[in-house]
Amino acid sequence: MDKDNANTGLQGELLNIPKYNMVYCGIMRATTIKIYEDTKSDLDTFREYKNESYDEVIKKVVYIAKNVKKEPELSIETVEAIEKARERMRKGKFLTEEEARQRLGL
Repeated sequence: MDKDNANTGLQGELLNIPKYNMVYCGIMRATTIKIYEDTKSDLDTFREYKNESYDEVIKKVVYIAKNVKKEPELSIETVEAIEKARERMRKGKFLTEEEARQRLGL
């Protein structure tokens, strides 16, 4: 395993993907923002995994907000599908990559 993928954890090893898949063009500068605790708690509900950064969460929320304005019906349908998928995952009803490969004959 190369050093770029050495710290991706079990998920990265199973899926053979790097931990972060964003590509930035140019210099990206970080900034600090102040938010209330309840806002932070609300953002936490959008996290899909423990190490997901707040930058990733905010980008996801902005993306969803933009799409809701463009196609509200599709967006509602998508949000409902995401919630159903999250519930299935919480209940342990999902396939591992290996199980999916076996089902697909790969």
